Amino acid sequence: MVVSWTPHRFTGGMLALDTANTVVLRNDPEKTFDRLKDPAEITRFAEAASGFRAAELGRPLVAPTPEKIAPVVLSIRETTDRLFRRAVSKGAITTGDMPEFLEACADGLAQSRTEIGRPGKLFGNPATPIAFEAALAVSALSLLRGDTIARLRICPNCSWLFVDKSRNSSRLWCDMAVCGNRQKANRYYRRRTAAREVTNV
Repeated sequence: MVVSWTPHRFTGGMLALDTANTVVLRNDPEKTFDRLKDPAEITRFAEAASGFRAAELGRPLVAPTPEKIAPVVLSIRETTDRLFRRAVSKGAITTGDMPEFLEACADGLAQSRTEIGRPGKLFGNPATPIAFEAALAVSALSLLRGDTIARLRICPNCSWLFVDKSRNSSRLWCDMAVCGNRQKANRYYRRRTAAREVTNV
């Protein structure tokens, strides 16, 4: 199935979180599914992320051989989700989760021969593309900053991870237009149903 990589798919706030969120409904074993199950979607996701994450990346992404990089991408995705989902739940990072996460990120960087970390340009030279798996590793590692960890959230509707970039750190939903409105509609429906039941008693 071809995925429509809409703006809503990039509400995590950072490339690594958007990638972690390509597994939908992780908290529901019966409904969960993986949008990157077809490796070809990695290329399409990278193309979309080049636009939607342009401010974060500062350079385009390339994923020329998705079948080859798929194991590395999925490893970074899963270890990132596990590490930071637990960090949100516990309020701190669990050191036991770190080695696997760091190994996955190292694998993502291993084949890259690009310079990163210039002042103001975390992802390196904006004039040249960067391999998707390398950019994903850099984004995942940048989540370790204390100020970022403090702003990580889990959407109560869809269970996606996101960075709360609101001024007063009060953002509740990954996307107010989607998850926020769904929750409002559900609450309204429950109130109406409860009111009808009381009336019919």
